[in-house]
Amino acid sequence: MIATADPGLSSDDRFVAAVAALVNEVYAAAEEGIWIDGTVRTNSAEIAAMISAGELVVAREDDEVVGAMRLQSLPSGEGEFGMLVAHPERRGAGIGRDLIAYAESWARSEGLKTMQLELLYPRTWTHPVKKFLHDWYNRLGYEVVRHGDFAEDYPALVPRLATPCDFLVFHKTL
Repeated sequence: MIATADPGLSSDDRFVAAVAALVNEVYAAAEEGIWIDGTVRTNSAEIAAMISAGELVVAREDDEVVGAMRLQSLPSGEGEFGMLVAHPERRGAGIGRDLIAYAESWARSEGLKTMQLELLYPRTWTHPVKKFLHDWYNRLGYEVVRHGDFAEDYPALVPRLATPCDFLVFHKTL
């Protein structure tokens, strides 16, 4: 089952910690070599804030969180999903695809015409997970509309990078 997390869950410390742990586990593997060792993707406070704002979507199987993403409407008029994760033991089961389908359906119901995502990408080498995601998003109908300089748009995060990075902004017309 995929649904936006109930805002009341923002005060459920176990739930918040479980989501933060899943996101950090997935990103530690998916972005290995991109960040300085020990860098985490998120924390419980950030997850709780997303839940309170109605921006956290979770996929559950038998009451266990097996996937998650942040979903929001941007001031520029696009829907955006990010921080997309699927439980490592359930990769290939369609959880990511189902979460994206949920995001696109939500955006349409909100009257949004475009879905956006950003993908961090090393500048000087090919990261196998990032290459896989780039190609996967293309197969799902997303196209790169901007190649951004990570240092310009996210200067506070640059000291945590282990390698120079750019980010790709993808759009899909809904």
